[in-house]
Amino acid sequence: MREALAGLTVRGRAFLAAGVTAIACAVVLDQSALTRVGILVVALPLLMAWVVGRNRYRLALVRTVTPQLVAAGQPARVTLALSNEGRGPNGVLLLEDHVPYVLGTRPRFVLEGIGQGWRQSVSYQVRSDVRGRFEIGPMSVRVSDPFGLVELGRTFRTTVPLIVTPRTVQLPQIPLGGAWTGSGDNRPRAFAIGSAEDVTVREYRRGDDLRRVHWRSSARFGELMVRREEQPWQSRATLFLDNRLQSHRGQGIASSLEAAVSAAASVAVHLTHRGFAVRLVTATGEDPSSAWHLRAADLNTGPLLEALAVIQPVQQPRIDTGWLTEGSHGGLTVAVFGGVEPTDLPMLRRMQHQAGSALAIAVDVDAWVGATTESTATARLGQQGWRAASLGPRDRLDAVWQELGRMSAHSSRGIVASREVV
Repeated sequence: MREALAGLTVRGRAFLAAGVTAIACAVVLDQSALTRVGILVVALPLLMAWVVGRNRYRLALVRTVTPQLVAAGQPARVTLALSNEGRGPNGVLLLEDHVPYVLGTRPRFVLEGIGQGWRQSVSYQVRSDVRGRFEIGPMSVRVSDPFGLVELGRTFRTTVPLIVTPRTVQLPQIPLGGAWTGSGDNRPRAFAIGSAEDVTVREYRRGDDLRRVHWRSSARFGELMVRREEQPWQSRATLFLDNRLQSHRGQGIASSLEAAVSAAASVAVHLTHRGFAVRLVTATGEDPSSAWHLRAADLNTGPLLEALAVIQPVQQPRIDTGWLTEGSHGGLTVAVFGGVEPTDLPMLRRMQHQAGSALAIAVDVDAWVGATTESTATARLGQQGWRAASLGPRDRLDAVWQELGRMSAHSSRGIVASREVV
């Protein structure tokens, strides 16, 4: 009852004040009829507080978001399944779900006729133009009497995540080189004589499974031989995104960083659909949630896009090159840069040296803030052996990607011609 009295609305408190005033005036003026009116006005909010406070309601909520992974600008639907697990009926339910402001206004619902075993579902739509991970919820519930004199509030604690991925653009097919890298025991080796069986076996090593022993070859060579592991070669690509704060200009969705993230997401989807196993590397190093060995089986771009959805600018003067190990030679490297400083040149040279083929998209950061100076990023990348194209605010990403393809084709023709001369 004490909680219910504390939940009196402005209307309920006004009724109490009016009733007490009427009773006081009736006593002063000796009006018995006015006394009865005052008692009725005072009794109504007290009676509603007793009814609402006595009603021990138990509500259950199941919130679902479909889909939980959407691209920026695409809608998602939130469904709230409510049920009354209490024994008695409740009053009017006032529901308000808490959502981040970038997803829209907070939805509010009014539900009536709630009895024992009552179930109902309501839904609303959310949409964000900003990438990121957002928590939907918790939901607050207020129970009110039919007259609106008393309100009691409860809050559900559960939330559901919604991941908004960067916008992507469908990219055209272009020639890509330096993509094939292998793993396992079945790296090709030259042989002039011998059967195919000789190529598919190797000497026994400690720890090998005895079930892999090839007895016929073991008898011929005089030592234990085992069958080679059948691991096909993969098309691997490293996607690098420069997310240093000093390399970008602008703020919010109109910044050069958002353009770089969108370009990286488009490249990730394109390469994955072409059969590449793609790993994501940023200025702070390799992202462990998007390792390429998880990508090759089902061509799933979800983890890559999730990682790109939550990328934030970092206060870091230099790019971490710990992921460039001595054994990482070969493969395709596609990089999305912002501004390139002279101090970055040794890192660019090392990245290009260890890549079988190095392509770069240089975001023209000065153009993003309205400057008309010519960008030097593309020139500096070209001096380090990269095939680079500039991306401005008005440039189409698919056209820039097509330009990189033309550079790759010209480079390939140049290599063939030099071989013919030799």
